[in-house]
Amino acid sequence: MTRVFNFSAGPAALPEPVLRLAAEEMLDWHGSGMSVMEMSHRGKEFIAIHAEAEALLRKLLAVPADYKVLFMQGGAIGENAIVPMNLLRGRSCADYIDTGEWSKKSLKEAQKYCTVNVAASAKDSGYTRIPPRESWKLDPNAAYVHICSNETIGGVQYHWTPDVGAVPLVADMSSDILSRPVDVSKYGLIYGGAQKNMGPSGLTIVIVRDDLIGQALPACPSAFDYKLVADNDSMYNTPPTYAIYIAGLVLKWIEGQGGLAAMEAHNRRKAALLYDYLDTTSFYKCPVAKADRSLMNVPFKLKDESRDEAFLKGAQARGMVQLKGHRSVGGMRASIYNAMPVEGVKALVSYMKEFEAQHG
Repeated sequence: MTRVFNFSAGPAALPEPVLRLAAEEMLDWHGSGMSVMEMSHRGKEFIAIHAEAEALLRKLLAVPADYKVLFMQGGAIGENAIVPMNLLRGRSCADYIDTGEWSKKSLKEAQKYCTVNVAASAKDSGYTRIPPRESWKLDPNAAYVHICSNETIGGVQYHWTPDVGAVPLVADMSSDILSRPVDVSKYGLIYGGAQKNMGPSGLTIVIVRDDLIGQALPACPSAFDYKLVADNDSMYNTPPTYAIYIAGLVLKWIEGQGGLAAMEAHNRRKAALLYDYLDTTSFYKCPVAKADRSLMNVPFKLKDESRDEAFLKGAQARGMVQLKGHRSVGGMRASIYNAMPVEGVKALVSYMKEFEAQHG
């Protein structure tokens, strides 16, 4: 069996040791005689899987005791509605920072529930940078300030934590959670789909400070009320059990690699290999401001875009897939999440040099 280097933005590559262990345990989890997919979510076996996954996540992110960790469904797009339904708490507006396609989706959805103040936008730069903090026009009466910590499409990432005063900071961390250490205490709420760095699609992680829950809008569905979900240990309804199990295996793998500091070093090394090459050539170009370049998603374009298809075909022939950029921006995109080995990025850079030599 030959595995490809999968540069997909999500669902993304999973660590091979995790996939192998899951395969071994598919029919019989720890002598239970059944697959995790067949277990009752209220049985002792799955309760143990769930508890270990939460404990590992808390340990890796050093989640403070006064925060709840919720395993939910609906993805980050679901949270775009669930967040305002829970966090408005009697207020009528919220601040959003517009840094690209995903933050735009978030603010558009929030407009159904409150007045959205776009406190800063990178639209004038073509979404190639993070607006500097001093340019933000925040509303002191806002219920919260929302950011997308890493834009998978545009390839921009916050390498700093915004200071927004007493107003809770909310972050969609779908595509960079667990890629580096994070000071959770600086956020009121963190959420993210698991399918980039944590596991398969279907699982959504929410980390929320205790004082922010318990005042959901009356129209908020019970399954999306953070207080109700927390009071029921994320089992008010049937959770995505198999996705939680795989996430637990990924968390163990991250711990075995040395934790989040080691993950960050690993990810910085990979990103540097690719960006350093892009900065030496005019055959390819990366549009993102250097200070805001993502360590997770690297967009780039060929100088001659008529050669895009040839580039993609050549990459696939060499075992590198899912390099086509998002349809809204075109070009290429290499997503190099935790599970992407350094060898994969080296292979990509080697091929890019070969393609340039042939067509430059």
